[in-house]
Amino acid sequence: MAVQDAPLLRPGMSLVSIGDSFTEGVGDPYPDGSGFRGWADRTAEHLADHLGEIRYANLAVRGKLMRQIVTDQLPPTLEMAPDLVTLCAGGNDLLRPAGDPERMAKILDHTVSRLRANGSQVVLFTGVNIASGYMRGTIGLFARYYLNVRAIADRHDCLLVDQWSMDVLTDARAWDADRLHMSSEGHRRLALRVAEVLGVPVAERWDEPWPQVEPVGRTEALREDLTWVKDSLGPWIGRRLTGRSSGDTVTAKRPELTPLTKGR
Repeated sequence: MAVQDAPLLRPGMSLVSIGDSFTEGVGDPYPDGSGFRGWADRTAEHLADHLGEIRYANLAVRGKLMRQIVTDQLPPTLEMAPDLVTLCAGGNDLLRPAGDPERMAKILDHTVSRLRANGSQVVLFTGVNIASGYMRGTIGLFARYYLNVRAIADRHDCLLVDQWSMDVLTDARAWDADRLHMSSEGHRRLALRVAEVLGVPVAERWDEPWPQVEPVGRTEALREDLTWVKDSLGPWIGRRLTGRSSGDTVTAKRPELTPLTKGR
């Protein structure tokens, strides 16, 4: 039986997640402070709970551009030849002045083609439809890119997690204080959605309505905005101006396929 003809969901299956901070799990720290969990780790846990045991690697590193992901993370992924690869890349490129959604799509298309030819099923992602705040000026670029991502998923028979249609993720509570990365709750909900796309049964719903809360007053909103500028936006701009990245000294948290069992 060819690798691509084997059942995808089976005990001992292998999963490799590649990408940037989104896949590393920034915004969703482990309680013991050992690093970030995130939707990818949570998805792997759902798979292990369903199947009993899987093998899992996460090569994602925050701040990485598309070319860095392709150069640094794709070769070891091809060497591991996993059953399943989750791939989300391009967001950091599009936040830069020279971001070109069509050029990013061509690179993504070639990357997916190599993974599929290597026998791996691939999960791709659109982003969340957030057209407010600092994202307002770039949402058109991202929308163009995600249309291409949809086409790539169709062309290569990939699985697609359509975050664009997940209105639940447009709530501020789905996002960390930096307003760029998902919060723990956002990551939890996304992992449930990925499990659904994979056909993995879970006990909770990703689209469970958010609890009602009192609206934030203008004074409190202004205070939150000022804190965000000082603690998040300012340092982010500083890194862009000096050519630095938040991932310059970070390495992959799970660089090799290792067993992950039910209940850990």
